[in-house]
Amino acid sequence: MSPAVNVLSRATSPYLRQHADNPVHWQEWSRAALAEAVERDVPILLSVGYAACHWCHVMAHESFEDETVAAAMNEGFVNIKVDREERPDIDAVYMNATVALTGQGGWPMTCFLTPDGRPFFCGTYYPKANFLQLLAAVTETWRTRRAEVEETSDHIAGELRSMASGLPAGGPPIQPALCNHAVAAVLQDEDPVHGGFLTNQVGAPKFPPSALLEALLRSHERTGDLMPVEAVERTCTAMARGGIYDQLAGGFARYSVDAQWVVPHFEKMLYDNALLLRAYAHWARRTSNPLARRVVAETARFVVDDLGADGMFTSSLDADADGREGLTYVWTPAQLREVLDVDDARWAAELFRVTDSGTFEHGASVLQLPNDPDDPDRFERVRTALLAARFNRPQPGRDDKVVTAWNGLAITALAEASVTLDEPELLYAATQCAQNLIDLHSVDGRLRRTSLGGRVGDSAAILEDHAALATGLLTLYQLTGEASWLSAATSLLDIALEHFTDPGNPGRWFDTADDAEALMVRPADPLDGATPSGASLIAEALQLAAHLAPAHRADVYASAAEATLASAAPILARLPRSGGHWLAVAEAAVRGPIQIAVACDPVDSELLAAARRLAPGGAIVVGGPVNSSELLADRDRVAGADAAYVCRGRTCDLPVTTASELAVALGVPV
Repeated sequence: MSPAVNVLSRATSPYLRQHADNPVHWQEWSRAALAEAVERDVPILLSVGYAACHWCHVMAHESFEDETVAAAMNEGFVNIKVDREERPDIDAVYMNATVALTGQGGWPMTCFLTPDGRPFFCGTYYPKANFLQLLAAVTETWRTRRAEVEETSDHIAGELRSMASGLPAGGPPIQPALCNHAVAAVLQDEDPVHGGFLTNQVGAPKFPPSALLEALLRSHERTGDLMPVEAVERTCTAMARGGIYDQLAGGFARYSVDAQWVVPHFEKMLYDNALLLRAYAHWARRTSNPLARRVVAETARFVVDDLGADGMFTSSLDADADGREGLTYVWTPAQLREVLDVDDARWAAELFRVTDSGTFEHGASVLQLPNDPDDPDRFERVRTALLAARFNRPQPGRDDKVVTAWNGLAITALAEASVTLDEPELLYAATQCAQNLIDLHSVDGRLRRTSLGGRVGDSAAILEDHAALATGLLTLYQLTGEASWLSAATSLLDIALEHFTDPGNPGRWFDTADDAEALMVRPADPLDGATPSGASLIAEALQLAAHLAPAHRADVYASAAEATLASAAPILARLPRSGGHWLAVAEAAVRGPIQIAVACDPVDSELLAAARRLAPGGAIVVGGPVNSSELLADRDRVAGADAAYVCRGRTCDLPVTTASELAVALGVPV
């Protein structure tokens, strides 16, 4: 039996380490912890959260730091702490149970389990008094009504296994008409006044629709319809000018608590910023909107400077600083006057909408930027002064955990932003991240999920890790021509095909490997959420690899990509808001996807640079001498000039030699 102590100081998760000094005898999820519950014949109290979670901190301070609560927990339970970002498989299983039992989910998640892991009671945040009552009630029920607990847990486990059946596999290839239907359905839910999309006709809270923005841009590029790109412009403009965007330092918060994007939940996540960076970079390439370009530059800098560590990118910044949410970021008119002279303070208050009544708590305001400043030099002086003063305030904690999937998203986004801004430094940051991930997170030929401070964790990578990193590596291969990126990406895809597919249902994927730890249910969630699902991410990676990989593997990837995308037809037909990334991949698929191969010297080819700038979302672009890659087989320069070959699927146009001709071939403005 494990010793009755808190063992979280040994964890590789900053969230778990935040609880290392609790009087609760916390353990990590392990066979030993479950075995202790069997030996003591007590239930498991499972608490799941993450480092940037505001209400996780609240419950920790109210309950887990309290000696009375800890005594009740230690006496009656084996207490297990899980970082949902480190173990998304555990989180997925028990979040499904929580939603099924209560109708809603969230973090911290609090579940009571039998010693073999079956849930019988679930909830989220509990105030101290309620939590103490709950602990007493569960303890008494376990002692006096054990048969009822076993019956309830059996029923819940059966329902969860039934829910895990996933999408039906197979089906015909995705057609343009299905994409059109999905886009039309999404646009019906748009908030045309404030941007973004309504959920069940409710305007708040409002989350950045990252994957949907990319999908709508691709729809516009395919059809020429202005409605999707206009919706993108409304949403991206509203977010970039609202409080959800950090007007001083760049980067987006997790979500807005109101419909107008004014007051955010202040935590800043790597995955949100990576996904939004990709969408804004695409918007900027397609429209040359100066606001879009500014947001791309600032958000890229936030990711590199504020989240960068050891050549990779950390997970998040907390919502709280010094125990108060938003303390670092909000301002009153008096605080502006402490930093700026009277005229600049008055100007800044008007520009950023800092009022006496405030938009947040205690009369403070979240900075907004509804209009561009009339004096850019003055703005830069004011912004620099306010940012310097802000650095002297208590700063939010940073979750220094490195998550493979989120770094994969960042690699792709930074690489695409480097094209948008013509900024090689961003491509360098992406390549450094990729190499460091491969060096550290690949152990004995298999990928791991997380690391902390250069120490790789024990948790096995899941499907989204393999898929997001593979897409990032394939993006780097297109931009650099380095064969090592292609080789590393195809190795990841081969592992995914071997260990994550459902052998009896082509096109269906599990989120955990067949040789990973067996949980009560093997997760297989195809719906996109705050991040794209592992299945939709692997569809994108396979789709790219089908046109970049050597011929002897390309057909395998193409077949798997087609089957995977076909399995998502029910989502696009009935739940398109939950299939934003699926829709983005489908939009690329129904166009071919488009491949652009430029025969050139890639170092200084203006035509290759134009191809990367003009390429629609999801298009595949390579450049180099004849026969330097699969797409350049037998394709050479024409009459001494660089030549671009545009193909859709297996149908190719005649080569073109100028950017204007290439734009015509692609149907986009120069």
